[in-house]
Amino acid sequence: MAKDITNKTDVELGVVPTHFGFVGALVPEDGGKLPRNDDGQLVVVALMQDLCERSRVKIDSVQAAVFPGTDQDDFKELCEGLKALDLALYFIMMVGGADPMNPADESAIVDQLLPSLEAAKTHGVQFVSSTSIEEWMAGPPRKDGADFDAAVAQNAKLHARVHDEAGLAGSCVQGWHIEFLRPGEMKTFTDVGRLWTFVQAANEAVGSPFFKCLVDAAHCGDSQLSIPENQDLIAKIGAAGDLGCFHVSPPTTRGCITTDDGWIGALLAATARTGTLRNVFVEAFHHEDPALAALRELDPGHGIDTTDGRDYTQVVADGLAATARRLNNLKARGIL
Repeated sequence: MAKDITNKTDVELGVVPTHFGFVGALVPEDGGKLPRNDDGQLVVVALMQDLCERSRVKIDSVQAAVFPGTDQDDFKELCEGLKALDLALYFIMMVGGADPMNPADESAIVDQLLPSLEAAKTHGVQFVSSTSIEEWMAGPPRKDGADFDAAVAQNAKLHARVHDEAGLAGSCVQGWHIEFLRPGEMKTFTDVGRLWTFVQAANEAVGSPFFKCLVDAAHCGDSQLSIPENQDLIAKIGAAGDLGCFHVSPPTTRGCITTDDGWIGALLAATARTGTLRNVFVEAFHHEDPALAALRELDPGHGIDTTDGRDYTQVVADGLAATARRLNNLKARGIL
C-alpha cells in the first residue's frame, strides 16, 4: 500500500507484534525452533512484511520477543529478516519460572537474561525491555512497607548484576526499559510510581541513568491510579530523565485502540510534554490466543473481540495510522 500518511515527528513509530499470537508465532516450539508458515518462512517475519505493506504510514521499528532457549540459527534468521524490512530492531526479553524479588531465585533470572543481552549486543540493539521485576501471574501476595523496600532492593541488585555481567556499559545497548503490569498479572509492581521506585534504585546501583520506565497506556489504565495521577507521575519521571518508550495499547481489552476511553491520548500527550519521547509502539493482543487464557479468566474484557470484522493485522495497521496522526498533531500544537 502507498504510504499516504507521513510521520512528521522525530519519534520512531513501531509495533510490538503480540497480535500475531504467542502460540503459533512468537513462542518457540520443539527444540527451540521458531514457528514457520507453509512456505517455510518464519511466521513473525512473514506477518511483519504483510503489516508493513498494509500500513498507511512507514513502520520504523519492531520490538521482538526473545525467549530463553530459542534456536540460535532461527533467532538470527528472525533478526535479519526483520532488519531486511527496514525496521530498527529492539528486544523484549522474556523470563519466567522464578521470582526476581526472591534472593534465592536471583541466579535463575540472571541465567535467563544474560543470553538475551548477549544477543542484543550481537545484533546491535540499542535498547531492550522486560517485565523482569516480578513473575507473571505468580509469586507471593502484594508487598508493602518494608517488604516492598526489600523487593526493590533485591530487584536493583539483580538487575545491576546482570548489567555488569553482560558488559552493557559502553556497549550498543544504551538502555533497559522496564515495564510494570496490571494488578493480577503482577501483585507488587502494579503502577508507574512503584516502577519508578525500582528504576531509581537500579540506576543508583549501576551509577548511571541506564534503566527507564516503560509507560504502557493499558497497564496505567488498569492500575489503581487515575489519568491525572499518571500524568503527574509521568511529568516527574520525565523531568528526572527516567522515561523510556511508550506502548499504545488500550486498557483491559488490549485490542483496537478505539477501546481506550481516553487513556492513550492523555498519557501519550503527557509523555510528549516531557520532551523525552523517542519511541512509540502500537501493541494489541489476539483475544483468543491460547497462551493468554489466564488473562481472560482474570478479566473477561480481555476476551472481547474488538476487530469489528477486520483481521488483527488490519487492527494494528489502523492503530499505526491513528497514532501517526496523534504524533503529527502533537507536533502541530507545539507539544512535540
